[in-house]
Amino acid sequence: MTETTDKPISEMTFEEAMAELEDVVSKLEQGQVALDDSVSLYERGAELKRHCHEKLQAAEEKVKMITLGPDRSPVGVESFDESDTPPF
Repeated sequence: MTETTDKPISEMTFEEAMAELEDVVSKLEQGQVALDDSVSLYERGAELKRHCHEKLQAAEEKVKMITLGPDRSPVGVESFDESDTPPF
C-alpha cells in the first residue's frame, strides 16, 4: 500500500495519483482514522480523483484513429470520437 504524501497533486503522474487514491480509499474504508483526518483524507481523495479524471481525458484526446482509403491503406488520422466505439 502506498503511503499518503504531501506531494502536490498537480505534479503527480496518473499512476502516482491512482496509487495514493487507492490508499486513501483503503484508509477511509477501514474506519480507523479520526474524524478530522477522515475529512482531510476525503478532500485529498476528491482532488486525486479529479486529477486522475483530467489525466485520462487528456490521454483520450491524444488518441487518434487512422483513416483507411478504399484500398485499406492509411490516408490520414482523425480525432478519436467516443461515439464511434462499440460498448464494452
